[in-house]
Amino acid sequence: MFNENDKQLMAKKGITESQIEAQLKRFETGFPWLKLEAAATVGKGITRLDAKQQTQCIKLWKDFQLGGATIEKFQPASGAASRMFKNLFAFINDGKSIPESDFEKQFFDNVTQFAFYPQLNKTCVTLYQNNTSELMAAGRYADVLKALLLADGMNYGSLPKGLLKFHRAAAGTVHTPLEEHLEEGAQYAADSNRCVRIHFTVSPEHRSGFERLIKAKVPLMEKVWGVKYDITLSEQKASTDTIAVNMDNTPYRDAKGNLLFRPAGHGALLENLNERDADVVFIKNVDNVVPLRLRSVSTRYKKVIGGYLVMVQQQLKKYLEMLDKGNVKSADLKSMLNYAQQTLCIIDSSTASMDDAALAAWLRDKFNRPIRVCGVVPNEGEPGGGPYLAYNADGSASPQILESAQINPDDPSAVEMMKSGTHFNPVDLVCYIKDYKGIKFDLRKFVDPETGFISVKSKDGVDIKALELPGLWNGSMSDWNTIFVEVPIDTFNPVKTVNDLLRRAHQ
Repeated sequence: MFNENDKQLMAKKGITESQIEAQLKRFETGFPWLKLEAAATVGKGITRLDAKQQTQCIKLWKDFQLGGATIEKFQPASGAASRMFKNLFAFINDGKSIPESDFEKQFFDNVTQFAFYPQLNKTCVTLYQNNTSELMAAGRYADVLKALLLADGMNYGSLPKGLLKFHRAAAGTVHTPLEEHLEEGAQYAADSNRCVRIHFTVSPEHRSGFERLIKAKVPLMEKVWGVKYDITLSEQKASTDTIAVNMDNTPYRDAKGNLLFRPAGHGALLENLNERDADVVFIKNVDNVVPLRLRSVSTRYKKVIGGYLVMVQQQLKKYLEMLDKGNVKSADLKSMLNYAQQTLCIIDSSTASMDDAALAAWLRDKFNRPIRVCGVVPNEGEPGGGPYLAYNADGSASPQILESAQINPDDPSAVEMMKSGTHFNPVDLVCYIKDYKGIKFDLRKFVDPETGFISVKSKDGVDIKALELPGLWNGSMSDWNTIFVEVPIDTFNPVKTVNDLLRRAHQ
């Protein structure tokens, strides 16, 4: 099936033939639908903390920061912003001369409100000897968009979101998401030495852009915030790429006869996360940031979920040390089982028939896993995944973040559960990735390989199938201990389209 050129390409990427064969088989078999127990709701899978509990969690987090632990922000930032400008690209490609849709009208009517407007104005003058207003008055709307999106202008259509001008800041300056995340890190993720560790995953072609901006901004931010930054970058590994196939599941080959490999979604970043050596890691989407003046709610709840994570980790450490000593009393085992059921929300009917030795082994297996606390927000109709109680391969059910594509649309009960969901996953995670003895987990051992995706893409005008690895916060963390904590909707301010920057939270 594979020729010498194919084998050389695989070797260069660090992919074996057996991996490719397994991927091809997966295209044939597909992925199984996930079995649901229920949508997670407050009181059944989601914890709602009152003001007193929040204050306790914030104090726990502050004590943890001062206690010598290592903390890091893990920031996926490699994706290009092309989808953010999809509607504007369509305006150019369709050959439109004036704004017609509500989206197009909103963009042009409010173009001066974008933080990138001053640069756009200068770019228009450089390219066309007319400023933005003059071009629009002359009906040259497409030229304004070309100045914004294309390579001979600002190139926003190809840059990653992390490097785009999102917000107006103090003294007439503007901030990119990268800068907002630097500030955020200083506000809740500094350790006892006031060191702020932030790791950005970037694409190879944009790495230098991140490096230049970091070099330019870090010295001033260190003075303003009284911290020392330790910033590292990594790229998605070529060994995680997956083969593309034709619609009949045979390997796709381009006009030159070469195989096509594609990045396998954000689930591939598990390899990058697995190389981090911090005790606690915060994860959020790069575009979910707000200006400093509006950030107090977000930073408060980062400390809340961080403190809740510490509380859970300390309790599990205590239980695991008791189990290590052996001869645990039945009453203690019962207390531990209650914690697994009530706090970790693990459902497993088989525990009812276990003797003490079997229950102790079960508890040890469930407790000694990576931990994540996921902030979830009330569902207001945003597209994306949500919190559920779902069944695992061992027959137990536990909290999972699921995407709608993982749920069988032909199963009425599953569809009803999906529709009944009260909360949404904003990707607001804080993770403990070391065990109770301080040894780093191999996160690759806690993945459910049955939770990937097959999607249809287009290549040179031809439909092809692509394989995505289990998502970073979906199947890649399937076998973690997961706790859902309700956080306010004000903590969720994504920028999915350019016009989202006109929302109050980004102005």
